[in-house]
Amino acid sequence: MRKFIFLLALAWPLTATAADPSQTVTTALSDHILPRFEQLETTTQALQITAQSQCNAESEDLQAAFHTAFDAWIGVSHLRFGPTEVGDRAFALAFWPDTKGFTPKTLANLIQSEDPAVQDPEEFAHVSIAGRGFFALEFLLYDADLREMGSDAYRCELVQAITTNIHDNATAILMDWQGTYSDTLQNPSETSIYRNEDEAVQELFKAFNAGLQFTSDTRLGRPLGTFDRPLPARAEARRSERSRRHIEVSLTALQELAAILADGNPSLQQKFTEAFETSHARLTKVNDPSFASVTSVQDRFLLELVQQSIDHIREFSATELGPKLGVAAGFNSLDGD
Repeated sequence: MRKFIFLLALAWPLTATAADPSQTVTTALSDHILPRFEQLETTTQALQITAQSQCNAESEDLQAAFHTAFDAWIGVSHLRFGPTEVGDRAFALAFWPDTKGFTPKTLANLIQSEDPAVQDPEEFAHVSIAGRGFFALEFLLYDADLREMGSDAYRCELVQAITTNIHDNATAILMDWQGTYSDTLQNPSETSIYRNEDEAVQELFKAFNAGLQFTSDTRLGRPLGTFDRPLPARAEARRSERSRRHIEVSLTALQELAAILADGNPSLQQKFTEAFETSHARLTKVNDPSFASVTSVQDRFLLELVQQSIDHIREFSATELGPKLGVAAGFNSLDGD
């Protein structure tokens, strides 16, 4: 079903039917992309500043700053094109899924060797992405073993190095968007990344669909596993009990983008509004923030209902929104060969 949605979208002719694709891009930039990356830069700066004075894992201020900044990242995590992909910035901010357990291994190696890279932001930027970003910080703040490993002084330096690197990447992404990439997206040409306005709109449409796909297939699909073998330990950010929160934040951001893409079509906008409201309503019935209770038949059923409602949005995005925009979803980095 998941592949089908993208293949179905590819079957639609790329005939522009949107009234003004340039306005769609302009609105997406001014109302969605730039404000959200500005929020990411602001919240990660606050996280960095907090870590400079409060680097202890038990600090309530540090944990609060972590949650706020992580929310900001999830709110842009579907925008996996352009500045976020330069130098693997997105992976440096959020290396997940980590199917081989590289993050705790990398952190343990850094702590046990007291790697001096933590003292130099440029050096730390070359540390494995598994040892950087929000998920590495989550381990240091919430994992029982890592928050006690090694010396307090080194763990403090490591927390500070990670938060500095997070803010550096968030700043670099925002500067690229404000510097050149907004213009690239708004002014397509035969010599540019986007040859015409339809291709620029298609990039946004692809990001929207990729965000829905990741939430359904990965944020929900990984812990759901199979009926006979649910896998709660594979839930995203389960240590900080953010698994449900990530779905909530992502759906809110994607609903905002859907309204922009469907602008000028009240009927389609209403469909999106109702569909997202259904997803949110079903999610509120999931009481376990970390999905640990997915092993319960009843709780698993609630998560499956959320997944089904998201897949419903994906279906009419492909069959109704794509043709309305005159674009196809195409393939994205989440698709296999």
